[in-house]
Amino acid sequence: MELFPAIDLYGGKVVRLTRGDYQQMTVYRDDPTAQALDFQAAGARWLHMVDLEGARDGSTPNFSVVQDVCKQTALRVEIGGGIRSLDTIARYVDAGVARVILGTKAVIDPDFLGQAAERFGSAVAVGVDIKEGAIAIHGWEEKARETVDEFLTRATGLGIKTVICTDVSKDGMLGGSNVELYRDLNRRYPLDFIASGGVTALAELRQLKEMGLYGAILGKALYTGALDLKQALKEVE
Repeated sequence: MELFPAIDLYGGKVVRLTRGDYQQMTVYRDDPTAQALDFQAAGARWLHMVDLEGARDGSTPNFSVVQDVCKQTALRVEIGGGIRSLDTIARYVDAGVARVILGTKAVIDPDFLGQAAERFGSAVAVGVDIKEGAIAIHGWEEKARETVDEFLTRATGLGIKTVICTDVSKDGMLGGSNVELYRDLNRRYPLDFIASGGVTALAELRQLKEMGLYGAILGKALYTGALDLKQALKEVE
């Protein structure tokens, strides 16, 4: 199982939100590249990045930060947040990003997701952020009309392979992840699911690995010291 230490960006800094609330933001570090290098030194192979301003506004204000991380580290970077055009995907891929995560635009515009999957193949993943049983869009501030099942069925049909699934209610709470949700999705769909939101303990990682999940994102637990990245990586090897 792959582990994805996370860097959420806002104003060029490393931050974390609680339950996706922009009013509950904690700044953990001023230098995202330095943080990425620390993750690399601990043994990480991948890095999960989110442009929180982009997710809310549909822009890419932290593009240069992501570009710098790609240049200065050997990590495979996946990035999400505000990616709503084919040109933006191409810019990120050209900058060295390994995988681009499509969220709101992929949910509300079926044609866009199809074009992105056809043009960029495995470099495109989708993010399914679940809030109160529905897909949350526009920075988790609205709910999509399409159900989770409808969207995942459509994404599978388009050839999407990787899905980052976040339980918004668990995100940033350090209260554990929604293991049963991931077990159910992993059983029902031929997709590589990455668990996101609330992963806090080594025991959870063991559960996710045993069910055959592709990966898990580690966020706030790393920044508060609840999880040690070296130990976590060893646990899933």
